Amino acid sequence: MNSGQQFQLPGWISCAPFEEYLGMQIEESGDGRAVLSMPFKVKLAQGVGLMHGGAITSLADTAVAMAIKSILPEGSDFVTVDLHLKFFAAVHEGTVRAVARAIPQDERKIVGEAEIFNGETKVAEFNAFFIVKRRGTT
Repeated sequence: MNSGQQFQLPGWISCAPFEEYLGMQIEESGDGRAVLSMPFKVKLAQGVGLMHGGAITSLADTAVAMAIKSILPEGSDFVTVDLHLKFFAAVHEGTVRAVARAIPQDERKIVGEAEIFNGETKVAEFNAFFIVKRRGTT
């Protein structure tokens, strides 16, 4: 695929190629909430064998994006403009799950929150700020 080529997602609430590469699966999405999971894989590990923080951050950000998609009209354009992740535990096996929610602030601003778990252990907390593009602008 060249850099200018567009691709079509199979649905409004679905994983993009990068998210599929990481092994993410959407367990649920609706009413401003989403739950996504991602298995531990060696290819997602950092140098000492723990799941890379970037993979966990990607899961959290994607889970919040799916929560946002569940409340916006299909085809809405929005972006993450600020994010914070606080780690509590390392992941070296199993499946991580992100439980996310979208909190609209006004018609263009949305706050997203997610908790990431490995089994019953809370691995991280994620907070982000999203902007929805105005309709009809480029």
